[in-house]
Amino acid sequence: MELTHGPEPGVQAVDSPRLARLLGTPDLFWLVERARRRLVAGRPLTGSVSLGEPTPAQRAAAERLLARPPGGGGSLTVRLDAVDAVLRRSGASPGGLAAAVEALTGPVTPLARSRHEEESAWEWAHAPLGELATELNPLADWAARVRADGLARRLGRTPETTRTLLAGVCAALRSLPADPAVSLPAFAAQVLGSAHALDDGAPLATLTLSGVRALTGFPDGQGAAWRREAWASAGLLRDELSSTVLTLNLRGTPALDRMAAEGEPFVLTLRQLTRRPPSVTSAAVWICENPTVLAAAADTLGPACPPLVCLQGQPSAAAVTLLRALHEHGATLHYHGDFDWGGLRIAGVLHRRVPWRPWRYTAADYRAAATRNAALPPSPLVGTPTETPWEPALAAAVEELGVRVEEERELELLLSDLAREPVG
Repeated sequence: MELTHGPEPGVQAVDSPRLARLLGTPDLFWLVERARRRLVAGRPLTGSVSLGEPTPAQRAAAERLLARPPGGGGSLTVRLDAVDAVLRRSGASPGGLAAAVEALTGPVTPLARSRHEEESAWEWAHAPLGELATELNPLADWAARVRADGLARRLGRTPETTRTLLAGVCAALRSLPADPAVSLPAFAAQVLGSAHALDDGAPLATLTLSGVRALTGFPDGQGAAWRREAWASAGLLRDELSSTVLTLNLRGTPALDRMAAEGEPFVLTLRQLTRRPPSVTSAAVWICENPTVLAAAADTLGPACPPLVCLQGQPSAAAVTLLRALHEHGATLHYHGDFDWGGLRIAGVLHRRVPWRPWRYTAADYRAAATRNAALPPSPLVGTPTETPWEPALAAAVEELGVRVEEERELELLLSDLAREPVG
């Protein structure tokens, strides 16, 4: 058994050759290991330890150590106090058995102290999350979840790697949402120092995308298309063609003018919006959440429908780019969506990005819609409650009634509103 280190300051050094002869033999390895386990557990080196079915050599080694037979029976029992006394008296280990164990096997860290040190190391590793939560309150719950569920710890594996990982994640989230939208690789290169830092499967991408969804309210999902739209919700684009927005009767480009004259829906890509945005803006633009509303408006009103934009769920980068341009050119935006937690969350995401006014989307409108639809089969409310900053009373009313009213159930009323509005 190899002697591993010198004595503590102020403690007389062990006599290595003598200690090796007395306690460092292979036949007494079991005794040293039992003593070490007690030290690790924080227990005193007192009382006895036993070895079942010892070999003759192990019995002889114990007898040489103690200078007397350790006792008969089927097992071998040795009193630790007696070993400690022998080591001190012989000068092999003036510090006693504890010092001898460390000299033979290396420093001993008590389990309680080891756990405390480990917890402190992981606390240090997660510190960037705490700083981010203080700076960006909307991410406070997300930061607490990442810490609690151990996601960063599993991805980083060590405190040092995890802290580096979280520092990068927090740097990215501080720079989001990107406005104007930028390509994902360009953003990664500028903020994180590598164009591939946010590639699919990278730990940094996994955690950052999780934070993006908390920041924008993007719903759960999976697959490449879902990830693309999730990144786009924060203005990070895989490409300029995959992000689109559905419109009806917008004008300002030859293609839009032609489709508006026919009263037909038109899909705009982010590429079109960034290269040649519409040059003509109406005084008012109406926004719906679901494509059923826009399709019905095209079927019923055709060219007579005022400009209408459909989010088709979470607002895409293309939708945000279009609506922001319309707002900056003087258009008043009017929004309607589903009366449920998901719909309110989508409206809240859009409200943070672009100013809009409620289009039959207040607490009074919700109560009236719930009453009108009372005879229909009930649609229970599910999901996590959210705030409605444009009118806090709306969230309170939805929680009170607990009834979901989909936008399609209000279709007739919405179409009547559009029919009364001027086209341009």
